[in-house]
Amino acid sequence: MYLKKSHGPRTVTLANGAVLSRGDLPPPNTYRWVASRKAIVVDAVVHRLITKKEALERYELSEEELESWIAASTRHGREALKATAVQRFR
Repeated sequence: MYLKKSHGPRTVTLANGAVLSRGDLPPPNTYRWVASRKAIVVDAVVHRLITKKEALERYELSEEELESWIAASTRHGREALKATAVQRFR
């Protein structure tokens, strides 16, 4: 097995004790963003597994979209990342 050399840590430990690695990130060609995938990207950015710039480029997201995911997750938790919950958590 070969590990791709990357900047930053390979794994981070989240507040709940779970370990998040670069291998846990959604594939770059993801086009359907369910709440669980959004949460993984948010956790990766917030815990500095990847940078915001790297996330924006890798997933072709707008800065506003990623910021809204981070803000929703910070204020209301993972439930706020669901598309059906947008109206409830505004």
